[in-house]
Amino acid sequence: MLKDYNEYKKILENKLTQKRYYHSLCVADEAFRLAKKYGADTKKAYLSGLLHDITKNATEEEHKKIFDTFKIELNEIENNSEKLWHAISGSAYVKYVLNIADEEIFDAIRYHTTAKSEMSLLSRILYLADFTSKDRDYEDVDVIRELVDISLDKAFKYALSYTVKDLADKGCAIHLDTVNAYNETMLKEP
Repeated sequence: MLKDYNEYKKILENKLTQKRYYHSLCVADEAFRLAKKYGADTKKAYLSGLLHDITKNATEEEHKKIFDTFKIELNEIENNSEKLWHAISGSAYVKYVLNIADEEIFDAIRYHTTAKSEMSLLSRILYLADFTSKDRDYEDVDVIRELVDISLDKAFKYALSYTVKDLADKGCAIHLDTVNAYNETMLKEP
């Protein structure tokens, strides 16, 4: 693991488009802010936010090389949804290429798109930071930004509901990790 965020930023500048690099900086800042607010490790949150999209601009061939090299098998939904690949390949890249030996960071990056049941505080923070970073401008972003400052649980519940509805409205398959996270969240006491 490198000692300086600037080293990681240089790597990102070489791997990402300018827009994606800016998004990564915004997510890192938001993850840091949320970690500070909700009592998570701010350094891990910032680093997770910075690196969460490290393979977002990778080609199909580059993703598949990472999957092959690190023996990652995709399920049917993952195989048919390239939008999910960067979280899977990115977490492997962070773990095996950048040598960041921190399972919590690895897990947060791995599930920042789908979520999953029993997410750690850091994973939930990264998931929401990706939703609420200052560069985001989708419908309902202001609602989620408001909620995330009131309650992490309420924001997480809303974000999962938004995701499930959005994917269903588009006629997309919904990853079972997302379904499990949604069900777990909805079954919890309000």
